[in-house]
Parts: sequence; structure tokens; C-alpha cells
Amino acid sequence: MTTPAVDRSYATDTELLARVLLPYKEHCRYLKSADVAAGPEHASARCGFAIPESCYIDDTGHLNSVEANIAYNQMMYYLVAKSVQEGLLAAFRDWTLEDFWRRQLPDILITRFAGTYRRPVDPRSFSGEMVIRSVSRREPGGGRPFLHADTSYRYWDADGGRCDGEVTLAFVDVR
Repeated sequence: MTTPAVDRSYATDTELLARVLLPYKEHCRYLKSADVAAGPEHASARCGFAIPESCYIDDTGHLNSVEANIAYNQMMYYLVAKSVQEGLLAAFRDWTLEDFWRRQLPDILITRFAGTYRRPVDPRSFSGEMVIRSVSRREPGGGRPFLHADTSYRYWDADGGRCDGEVTLAFVDVR
């Protein structure tokens, strides 16, 4: 995954991070930091994660697909919220943070999630990166308009563990 050129960057906003993670149960708040960068057509987040204990299964000793998906959701929610807050992506420039909070859970859908695990990633301490590569408005014939987003992500740890993938998102109930 190549990160596009950057013209703006933002360190972790701890208040925004806490608000983004509010819907998650305390023991499922994996995202610890998120530095955001943006260029004219993209936004990315470079993140730190820690999963001290799986929320649903005995310890597997490695990051599994369920936890990778939860970590992705948290990274994505933060990146979209920061994009809204700072006006980073044209598709979200009409949104307020109140719009985002209202839409966070019911209106942001993962329509495709793919990942490749190349080496086991230690869930206790790992890093991640997500890039929103494109966001476009779609108006299917006879259907309601939505925003279609192509994203990519990767995770890695200090011991060479790595995982990467692509995710397609749909932001529904847009006007």
C-alpha cells in the first residue's frame, strides 16, 4: 500500500478519539492513537492499537479477522470524523460532526472486507494504516443516493507481523 502525497497532517485528537470510541464497550476500545494526513484527493490515518484480551474468544496469540475488522472500524470512524471536522475530503464538506455522530453506526456500511494475513500480528501492540483512496456519490436508477468509498488498510507489529487488505464502504441516507 502506497500512501499518497500529504499536504496537511494532524496529531491524535484525544477528545475526538474518545467520542469516536464511545459506542464500543470499554474492553473493545482497541484504537489508542491516530495521526491523520491528507492530500487533495485522499485522507489517511496511521494508528496504534492494543488488544490486551480478545472480546469473544480465548487467546489465539495473533490478530484474527474479527479483531482486524473491529480495529478497521475504529480507525475508519476516526478518520472520517477527523475528515469531517477538518474539511479534508470534498464528499464530507457539507457534514458537521453532529451529522457524523448521527450517522456513525446506522449509515456507514462495509460492503466488502478483504484481508491477507502474511505473518501473524501480535494483537497486544500493533500499528495500522488506512487510506481513503476515493469517495464518490452514486445514484442508482430508482434507488437512493449514497457515497461509495474505496479504502485500503494494513497492520504490522515490531516482530514483522503483517496483514493488509481492501474495504469498500457505503455511506447511506445521504441527500
